[in-house]
Amino acid sequence: SKMTHDLRHRRLSSRSALVRPVATIMLVLTCRLQAAAGFVRPSGATAGAAAGAAASALPSRLVSDANNAAGVSSSPFITATCSPANNRYARGCYGRVRLYSRGGGDSSGDFSRQFLPIVASDENAKARVRLYSSASASADDGTSTDTAEKARVVFLGTPEVAATSLQAIYDATQCDPACPFEVVGVVTQPPKRRKRRGKAIPSPVGLVAEELDIPVLCPDKAKDGQFLDALETDMRPDLCITAAYGQYLTKRFLAMPQFGTLNIHPSLLPRWRGASPVQRSLEAGDQPIGVTVLFTVSKMDAGPIVAQEEYEVGADEQATTVLPHLFDVGTKLLLNAMPDVIAGEITMDNAQQQNEEEVVNAAMIDSSEGELKVWKEDATACHNKARGFSMWPSTYMYFQIGDDDDDESEPVRVKILKTHVLDEKVEPTQVVGLGPKKGDGLRIVCHDGSVLEAMQVQPATKKAMDAKSFMNGMRGQTLRWVEMPEENEDAE
Repeated sequence: SKMTHDLRHRRLSSRSALVRPVATIMLVLTCRLQAAAGFVRPSGATAGAAAGAAASALPSRLVSDANNAAGVSSSPFITATCSPANNRYARGCYGRVRLYSRGGGDSSGDFSRQFLPIVASDENAKARVRLYSSASASADDGTSTDTAEKARVVFLGTPEVAATSLQAIYDATQCDPACPFEVVGVVTQPPKRRKRRGKAIPSPVGLVAEELDIPVLCPDKAKDGQFLDALETDMRPDLCITAAYGQYLTKRFLAMPQFGTLNIHPSLLPRWRGASPVQRSLEAGDQPIGVTVLFTVSKMDAGPIVAQEEYEVGADEQATTVLPHLFDVGTKLLLNAMPDVIAGEITMDNAQQQNEEEVVNAAMIDSSEGELKVWKEDATACHNKARGFSMWPSTYMYFQIGDDDDDESEPVRVKILKTHVLDEKVEPTQVVGLGPKKGDGLRIVCHDGSVLEAMQVQPATKKAMDAKSFMNGMRGQTLRWVEMPEENEDAE
């Protein structure tokens, strides 16, 4: 259990002074199993004289439990043969049994390390040991004299989707004490008032950071000198992560973390660089869509790609649900890549460069783009726009209520919240009616005869409602869509 894990870990820590000889290293190994290059398998159970002397200080029951879990009968030690190019320390596990490194290297580059299982487990699985570069090494004997420190991670983000990512990254550091990184700080947009006279409320990321007791910086601008000074002297990031932060990062900022800055971007880069990637990809009807983890550079979303995953989006899925899903997937990709980035195995130099010829920009959305212009757009185009703009600004149409000769009736603006495209074509008409079956929506016929079905609408000053409730409010009056004059036509 986790409690047993923690108790045994504390017992071992209390005896660290006895367990660690002056001339050896004790490094915590990670339990994360990865299939990338650099893994090796333990060759069996052997005992070394120096390691055996150190092990005698450990509680016999703990060693016995660990041996039983790892399938070791004659000795508490497991030997893994590694072939690093330079001095390295190892991180790994034997099944779910965490291991400590207890050996050094030689000048040949091939050496064996002995590992002591320290956590009992019922799972008897094979170990995979990952090699990571050590920051401190001795040129004389090829051994490290300092325990490896965790990489310092600073997270930058603002909205709810970024808050979920922050929580997942923090949880990863807490689930495994041997995690190679820790979250030491958060940067987010300043608190804002949600109401005119209300109290300023921190961003969703700021609220999560406060709950987790993580230091927070909220600069008005990321280029502010005092903010950059505080980041450099107080938080001292080794790696930065951005997720919908919302501000441009300066060259000084990007030069701080030794492992760079990683960004979660919800599109298949280089397609849809910019502020509204999910909205634009849904508006364009892209299939598949996806998410990318990339290094951040001065040019927006133009950095080398670390990881990327496609997503087959449903025909009626909207940005409201797609965006959180893509950030969840992107966070998993990020967590999988972070150990390699910290190890120096994934860098700006060897990550996948983007093809500039395939770049498509995702321009910021203007509220005027939300009108569904059925007199010149077909049902699929209107439906995709409704999907993409579901978060903001949403889509809308103008309707005339009453008979043709009722000139006193002003067109009313109605938000179109959820739509569906019918697989049929009919004679073009401006008259809008309810479908014949139970649960049908408003049938809006476009200029080409394609039919857009509005399933959920919201009249001005009213709450969102289904199509039947909206038509019941018409009390039998005729409903027609109308074309409103363009703004430039009004100006003329």
